[in-house]
Amino acid sequence: MQPKVMMKKKNISASKASLILFLCQIVSALDVPLDSKLLEELLQPPTITQQSPKDYIVDPRENIVIQCEAKGKPPPSFSWTRNGTHFDIDKDALVTMKPNSGTLVINIMNGGKAEAYEGVYQCTARNERGAAISNNIVIRPSRSPLWTKEKLEPNQVREGDSLVLHCRPPVGLPPPIIFWMDNAFQRLPQSERVSQGLNGDLYFSNVQPEDTREDYICYARFNHTQTIQQKQPISVKVFSTKPVTERQPVLLTPTGSTSTKVELRGNVLLLECIAAGLPTPVIRWIKEGGELPANRTFFENFKKTLKIIDVSEADSGNYKCIARNTLGSAHHVISVTVKAAPYWITAPRNLVLSPGEDGMLICRANGNPKPDISWLANGVPIAIAPEDPSRKVDGDTIIFSHVQERSSAVYQCNASNEYGYLLANAFVNVLAEPPRILTPANKLYQVIADSPALLDCAYFGSPKPEIEWFKGVKGSILRGNEYVFHDNGTLEIPVAQKDSTGTYTCVARNELGKIQNEVQLEVKDPTMIIKQPEYKVIQRYGQVSFECIIKHDSTLLPTVIWLKDNDELPDDERFLVGKDNLTIMNVTDKDDGTYTCIVNTTLDSVSASAVLTVVAAPPTPAIIYARPNPPFDLELTGQLERSVELSWVPGDENNSPITNFVIEFEDGLHEPGVWHYQTEVPGTQTTVQLKLSPYVSYSFRVIAVNEIGRSQPSEPSEQYLTKSANPDENPSNVQGIGSEPDNLVITWESLRGFQSNGPGLQYKVSWRQKDVDDEWTSVIVANVSKYIVSGTPTFVPYEIKVQALNDLGYAPEPLEVIGHSGEDLPMVAPGNVQVHVINSTLAKVHWDPVPLKTVRGHLQGYKVYYWKVQSLSRRSRRHVEKKILTFRGNKTFGMLPGLEPYSSYKLNVRVVNGKGEGPASPDKVFKTPEGVPSSPSFLKITNPTLDSLTLEWGSPTHPNGVLTSYILKFQPINNTHELGPLVEIRIPANESSLILKNLNYSTRYKFYFNAQTSVGSGSQITEEAVTIMDEAGILRPAVGAGKVQPLYPRIRNVTTAAAETYANISWEYEGPDHVNFYVEYGVAGTMASRQVDIATQGWFIGLMCAVALLILILLIVCFIRRNKGGKYPVKEKEDAHADPEIQPMKEDDGTFGEYSDAEDHKPLKKGSRTPSDRTVKKEDSDDSLVDYGEGVNGQFNEDGSFIGQYSGKKEKEPAEGNESSEAPSPVNAMNSFV
Repeated sequence: MQPKVMMKKKNISASKASLILFLCQIVSALDVPLDSKLLEELLQPPTITQQSPKDYIVDPRENIVIQCEAKGKPPPSFSWTRNGTHFDIDKDALVTMKPNSGTLVINIMNGGKAEAYEGVYQCTARNERGAAISNNIVIRPSRSPLWTKEKLEPNQVREGDSLVLHCRPPVGLPPPIIFWMDNAFQRLPQSERVSQGLNGDLYFSNVQPEDTREDYICYARFNHTQTIQQKQPISVKVFSTKPVTERQPVLLTPTGSTSTKVELRGNVLLLECIAAGLPTPVIRWIKEGGELPANRTFFENFKKTLKIIDVSEADSGNYKCIARNTLGSAHHVISVTVKAAPYWITAPRNLVLSPGEDGMLICRANGNPKPDISWLANGVPIAIAPEDPSRKVDGDTIIFSHVQERSSAVYQCNASNEYGYLLANAFVNVLAEPPRILTPANKLYQVIADSPALLDCAYFGSPKPEIEWFKGVKGSILRGNEYVFHDNGTLEIPVAQKDSTGTYTCVARNELGKIQNEVQLEVKDPTMIIKQPEYKVIQRYGQVSFECIIKHDSTLLPTVIWLKDNDELPDDERFLVGKDNLTIMNVTDKDDGTYTCIVNTTLDSVSASAVLTVVAAPPTPAIIYARPNPPFDLELTGQLERSVELSWVPGDENNSPITNFVIEFEDGLHEPGVWHYQTEVPGTQTTVQLKLSPYVSYSFRVIAVNEIGRSQPSEPSEQYLTKSANPDENPSNVQGIGSEPDNLVITWESLRGFQSNGPGLQYKVSWRQKDVDDEWTSVIVANVSKYIVSGTPTFVPYEIKVQALNDLGYAPEPLEVIGHSGEDLPMVAPGNVQVHVINSTLAKVHWDPVPLKTVRGHLQGYKVYYWKVQSLSRRSRRHVEKKILTFRGNKTFGMLPGLEPYSSYKLNVRVVNGKGEGPASPDKVFKTPEGVPSSPSFLKITNPTLDSLTLEWGSPTHPNGVLTSYILKFQPINNTHELGPLVEIRIPANESSLILKNLNYSTRYKFYFNAQTSVGSGSQITEEAVTIMDEAGILRPAVGAGKVQPLYPRIRNVTTAAAETYANISWEYEGPDHVNFYVEYGVAGTMASRQVDIATQGWFIGLMCAVALLILILLIVCFIRRNKGGKYPVKEKEDAHADPEIQPMKEDDGTFGEYSDAEDHKPLKKGSRTPSDRTVKKEDSDDSLVDYGEGVNGQFNEDGSFIGQYSGKKEKEPAEGNESSEAPSPVNAMNSFV
């Protein structure tokens, strides 16, 4: 398919030779640095950054969003075509275009019909520099039709015969997923004998008596509309005949002996063979004339299905399936042809040119059949586009010569064949810009002496500026071999010395201007360890010290770290770390090991190590244990090209037996003075056969080892020079990783000198772009372990190999490794960002993954930035604290926990690769619903009187919504701390105080106080207070008098005189007259009480007798009813508590009905249940996993992600409280089996 009418290919009359000469003269396009300030200032034609997929299936119940985002300078304007003609959105009230965007929103939810908007849409983004176009976006609403009514006859099958149960699902868009279940919603078991085919039919290779059942049900799940359709149950009855006849295999599908199949490149190839027979046949697959592709071949459905992923043209051929049992076999050959929709070999890339420069756009694609290439300019076929004298078209290439600013345009390359098309936009941007230096002024660089120094001078200009470097304010231009000038403006000093310190000036100039920038270089003295730790042998329980004295640059601050066996020092007070030493007190056997002193500065690091050997104290002074004496009299015999025999005489053991000998060698030709480990042998052995490498001048020495330690090395043996040969091995650890978006850095570990096997060691570095029919490009280098390939496309795979060679020839053919050219920042932001608010503190964000080709690097994941904008209850803004959540890999959703209720939030999503973050998606605003408030900030009780108390309170610190009222509950507390009846009062939300009247005198009350929103009640605050005893101590003020303080009574000098049956109590009283006195008394050890014991009161005794009589009468009545066989309303109870496993089923179409709160619909088995009043307990946490794990609306997966359930409706009415109490529908339950 093509987005525009194909134009005829236009030939260029120039000769082939002159064309090649012209291409050789083309100047490479300018590279625009990724500097945000620079990019904002430069004019740029439009670039499409985001668009909907070519084949866009939409939900007919939701608004249709057709994406089209573009960038450019100035910002582009947008227009659309529908079915090839202009689409005037202003004439359709249901269609709107997002501000500063080309994205269309078709409002289906306000009465529109999705079918009315089917068609082919194309977006154009245009500014003064050109016009870019999107792909053709085909809009089709999804469809999930009902099952066709049919009368199904029962299947009666003889045991051992084959059987096929046809599903024949309704044709939907996209096609449904098929599965078979029974009436209990259990998946029907499948095996080599019984399995489901790719077409959805259920195949029985042979039936058995246990296959008899009446509920074979085929289900079709339409994912796009989240619905499941059910076929009428199919009945199967198996009747037995003795004996059961065995049969050889016969293929049920496919039929005949041969068939054909066409598949597209890159798709998954599925081939199926299902056979009948008894015993059950076994299926085997082969490819005629070849092997099944390794690592891409999988067998499914008990080997009845052959699956090959990522197919290519090489997978074409004949595939044979063979069904075999003990009686014979049957086979079928499927001829597979792999075609290919167009795919890019070289997609056109944007060109940034200076006036008068030359360039070209190349558009190369492949496919089967070979695709046709056509060009458009600003969305118009180039044959009818305005003429441009600087432009010439030659098939898949457009050549530009002597361009001018008016040559700026956007070109479209269309590659199409019968299986699809590719459309790429590439602009030509002609800029005339004076030089700019992007490196910050006076930037300071610090390096260590004798190491390289790299001074940056990032620049841009059009034409490309020339760069010159000067040292000092009036210094001369820098030239010569002591400097390296890089194309990106960087000055490299390969070996910086102390006199290299100073100011360096970078000057950039072109015909439009000149600019300069200064940077500073400081060269520091290297850090050195001038006194290194030394080998120590210490007796157990002794003390040892290691020295580490350093010398460093005075401007650098060093840090010293000590390690034991390359790990941290033990956390033991015996280890004392000083400024220049490490001391170990009371040494034990576990202190034995290697101790390393590491010195770090901000610029360098050095280290030195020493071994500590701990030995036991000698039992008697007469025996001295020591390291052995060195071996002597080394002799070489049996010299061959690749081996030699070494013998020696051991030295004195010094009272500790020699456990082994260590043999070392020196390569006097390549590394004189450096000794390498060769091998070691047991202490009883004094000869060894040594393997040698070519072109090495060997000397050997031997070291003896006992429990005390190692001897001094022996004297070296005589030298032995081996003959030269080809290298035996290639460099290891070959890697290809780009350091810049347009290069590939190939690195390897060089061979050591003795591995070269001969003089003239070099490396042949070869590379080619993967999946492109290119030849290998090779260079031969020496004395390096790195090679940089420039001018590569951004982040494409390369095949790489590095082969060693010397003057005698090449090493064996090396293995190929896969590397990638440099990453660049992602180009586009994730689209279709949607937020689903789950509750007041939790939300789920979804986004569409960005196309992998726009990631331009290794996809590491997505970052979600979100922040609170304001609280909806207080309408107050605060400092924005952005939070970041990272979701690894190619996830397209995530949970946002810890949100504040009743608040407005914003978020955006960015894709992350190894280079960094891509652009942010447009900010998405979402709001959290109300929650329950926090407790009131305080509750004070003042002004107690005889029958009233005054309550004052503060509003909740976190209202979490709009307060609707306050709830006050209180109850009296008697002297035994028993609680009286509870009284509840609802108070308007705008009140902050209340006077409680008509209370009991001298009574303690407990108060419970909380606030409410529309969601529910918040946590409560409690207080206690006491009303005063009575009014006797209160003087009533005269009429018109001011406020008088009350006078309270005073009692003192209380005395008692106790007798056998009574007590005399006396006291002194001061206070008002006419008061009553109350005496409280009690038995010692109990709480005092002034109340009379009610157990001795007549009224209480009478009440208890009446209660006992009533209970007796009830028992007699129950006994009589039972003896008479009286019936209890069990049936009514059963109806009231219906079996939750009973599922409603619509009778008209056989599909699942949705669950509702009506009496005739019951929840599914194992479904969540909620209280009948549809409320949620306050004690339950709003974020509890119980609400998600087995709850109504969904569940959490193992990785913490939220799994929505399928249901016929999008929303339910919210229940009281924070969470919905909706029960799951049968469709939801069905989804768990698929």
